[in-house]
Amino acid sequence: MSTSRRDILKLAGVALTGSTFPSIIVPNRAFAGVNSETLKVGLIGCGGRGSGAAKQALNADPNVVLHAMGDIFRDRLDMSLDALTKAVGDKVKVDEGHKFIGFDAFQKVIDSGVDVVILTTPPHFRPEHLTAAVNAGKHVFCEKPVAVDTPGLKKVLEAAKMAKQKNLSLVSGLCWRFHEPKRATFGKINEGAIGDVMAIYNTYNTENLWSFPRQPGWTDMEYVLRNWTYYTWLAGDHIVEQAVHSIDMMSWALGDVLPISAVGTGGRQVRVDPLFGNIFDHFAITYEYPNGVKGFHMSRQQINTERSYAVESFGTKGKAMVDCSRNVHEIEGANPWKYSGKANDMYQTEHDELFASIRNSKPINNGEWMSQSTMLAIMGRMAAYTGKKITWEDAMNSTEDLAGEVNSFSMTPPEVVVAKPGITPFS
Repeated sequence: MSTSRRDILKLAGVALTGSTFPSIIVPNRAFAGVNSETLKVGLIGCGGRGSGAAKQALNADPNVVLHAMGDIFRDRLDMSLDALTKAVGDKVKVDEGHKFIGFDAFQKVIDSGVDVVILTTPPHFRPEHLTAAVNAGKHVFCEKPVAVDTPGLKKVLEAAKMAKQKNLSLVSGLCWRFHEPKRATFGKINEGAIGDVMAIYNTYNTENLWSFPRQPGWTDMEYVLRNWTYYTWLAGDHIVEQAVHSIDMMSWALGDVLPISAVGTGGRQVRVDPLFGNIFDHFAITYEYPNGVKGFHMSRQQINTERSYAVESFGTKGKAMVDCSRNVHEIEGANPWKYSGKANDMYQTEHDELFASIRNSKPINNGEWMSQSTMLAIMGRMAAYTGKKITWEDAMNSTEDLAGEVNSFSMTPPEVVVAKPGITPFS
């Protein structure tokens, strides 16, 4: 059965329009009065990625300032503020009254008079924060992934629809879509340079991530939140939190058509210590697409193993290779080609295009494909955790809410349960 990428929105009960690139050209009355004025930025989530995104935002426009910051941890906010002040100087205008700490800090940043918000907290909180930002009429830079479960993803789809209606820009942190060598390569694939794409092999094989040892006075919830990457309810597991980049590029090469189903495996072979929460250390997923097309994904976080971060697309007229580690972008076969242009800073380009869209009254809305790619990763996790074939409809109809509302350090974190393929049920 042929499945349109628009079906993701029908399943969620919403509808969006507009392509990925270029920006949608729509008159935007919401921007009136701010195009030549100072744009105020609010940072929600002050870790390393948030600090980097804030720096890029401040460098994206000559008349933009950092106005407010929010985090659940004061030490993270202070470290971020110090680094940003050193990096961009007088564009940092965050006084003591605009430093917000706690689980409600996101709302205080949104309500502080900002024009643009940067959402870089752990992914569990993304749906709530994005919804609040759009409800308040703010433009958004939204890091990947956008959710960790289907109920959260559907909230994101609704927020994206609302952003469209309000003429607000919503730019995704799936950064490779802003990388000029990859725009050129996947553009050629989509134009037929390798013929009909029949199979794609994509990888994200790397080593362990950081962790923070427990300190006196930390509650169980604080410890978990400081080590959020190792808990499925906070991060979605590494196939969702990290390898979504490779899965997104697979989807891009296929023109963002929806899959029919996914089967896969995964587990914990090496990283079995309780330090690593309940996430797997490896995944292998096969996605089935219409017309017999297959997508093969492999990801792992294991020390002393071969690394790979690449997407190979096989078509009826050739093969395309995108290797993120070696900066390779080339096509072999009937239409040989190799990228020879300049490589841009994709992280900076995300914000350059976001702020240009605000100034030029041409809003960007990445809500559709950023949600679809996140759902592909969640679907792969579902297949690996359960050991079952998961259809797209199964995934979109899932009612599994991994955590519910989390709003206090005194709360007991969700139980740490490691999935067992063939035993863990689908819900």
